[in-house]
Parts: sequence; C-alpha cells; structure tokens
Amino acid sequence: QVQLVESGGGLVQTGGSLRLSCAASGSVFRFNTMGWYRQAPGNQRELVAVITRGKSANYADSVKGRFTISRDNAEDRVYLQMNSLVPEDTAVYYCQAPTSIYDYWGQGTQVTVSS
Repeated sequence: QVQLVESGGGLVQTGGSLRLSCAASGSVFRFNTMGWYRQAPGNQRELVAVITRGKSANYADSVKGRFTISRDNAEDRVYLQMNSLVPEDTAVYYCQAPTSIYDYWGQGTQVTVSS
C-alpha cells in the first residue's frame, strides 16, 4: 500500500522559514512527478510546487522566489523549503504523487505563520 507521509510543519513568525518533507513508501514503482499543494480554511486546495524526476520544477506565482522544491529520487522523497513566510501562507500542506491511474496524497501537515 502506497503511503505519503509529510513532516516539518509548525508555527513560525512572519519572515521565518520551514522545511517540509514527504516520504513515499510501499510503491513498486518510482513517481515521475511529486508535488506540494496547500489548503487554507474556506479555500480550495491549490498547487504550490511540483518537480519531475528530472528535477524540473514549477511554482505558483505566490511562492516564486520564496519557496524551493527539491527531491531525492533514490528515496522518493520530496522537500519544500519555505522562506520569507507570510500569514497568507498559513494552510495545511499536502504532498501529492500522481500516477496514470490514481493520485496519491499525504495526510497533510499544518503550517501557521503568525503576524
């Protein structure tokens, strides 16, 4: 059974940094794309960043220049370094790994940025 497990969320002040990690386990194949999404209360889940196995990355405009996505292909781990955090970044962050037949999601990790 495939599982994605996130870690690294927490409470931080405006301007601070956090690093999220996501580990995939139970898969018999390697994920080509892995990414991070977030959902704030009352809002729809939105894409934050995605990265391919070839390390090509794309970001939401709201996080460009502040967040960096990276991955360890050997371990199927993906990371999100978040710098210069602002209260608008407060949300539950989810790791996602899509396949041709199913999209896998982690359970989410809370990130709260205080003003």
